[in-house]
Amino acid sequence: METITALASKVPNEAAAYRYLERLRWKGRPVCPHCGVIDGHYLLKPKVGKRTTSTGRVTHRRLWKCHACRKQFSVLVGTIFHGTKISIRTWLFVLLEMCASKNGIAAREVQRKYGLTPKSAWFMTQRIREAMVLRNPSSLIGTIVADEAYIGGRSRHKYGTIRGEKPEKIIPPKAIVLTLVHRESGTARSRVIPNVTSDTLGSALLRAVDVDRSRLFTDDHKGYDMVGRWFALGHETVNHGWGEYVRGEVSTNAAENFFSQLKRSIDGTFHAVSHVHLHRYLAEFDFRYNTRHLVDSQRVSALLGRIDKRRLTYAALTGQAA
Repeated sequence: METITALASKVPNEAAAYRYLERLRWKGRPVCPHCGVIDGHYLLKPKVGKRTTSTGRVTHRRLWKCHACRKQFSVLVGTIFHGTKISIRTWLFVLLEMCASKNGIAAREVQRKYGLTPKSAWFMTQRIREAMVLRNPSSLIGTIVADEAYIGGRSRHKYGTIRGEKPEKIIPPKAIVLTLVHRESGTARSRVIPNVTSDTLGSALLRAVDVDRSRLFTDDHKGYDMVGRWFALGHETVNHGWGEYVRGEVSTNAAENFFSQLKRSIDGTFHAVSHVHLHRYLAEFDFRYNTRHLVDSQRVSALLGRIDKRRLTYAALTGQAA
């Protein structure tokens, strides 16, 4: 099992961090990010002394040249690390902490631990969460547990409440999160939804589930009634209003357990999460939940398998891109 001290011994300096990242990502077979050709590339060594940047700063970046397209590349090109000014050694430590910390790690904690600015620490953690987002997922087949939760603090606890004013006028409503848990595999998929109408819930379920080969477990929320009829293997509900939480194998406890961890972590670690970026935090908790049976080193390897073509710029992240 990987620990911070074990990782520190493996990557005592920046040069070792580059080699370690190459081993984890390429496993000894460099891949050109420009044309996709594997192997046959050769390492470009500096002609004189050490390699430097355009500003004269010494860099330990290992530069490769593709034998097919003749373009240069490094292990960082096209990934969440692309263009970073933060040391790769620091990146590896933060990656491990975000994969290993059950409740997540706040950007302010990353700032204090690794001597970064608040802006750099936040940007860094958001890029790692971007790699955790599951892209092009296959349709779920089997028993699906669906439930929704509301994320956000109470209005009276939020800054900006004006005496005599209705909170709804100055405070945005809580975010609504829909989570689907696949009973057979124990995997979760979460997403932000605008409301809990039957059209919204039905559309979200139809995009994620093969209803012709699945059955649905929910609570007694009426929004699931219409889409529940489309599940070929049936739709079973439990009535929480009557104090019914389990009936045989029918329950929504799997989703409730996921929400319990999510809400405690947001309240205790992050305190508040912007609705704009909430989907990345959901991806983070989905990723750790779905890889909970792996040890930390395996979870880091699984995450590094997702970093290709995940470059996220600060302008795009903050909505400043043209």
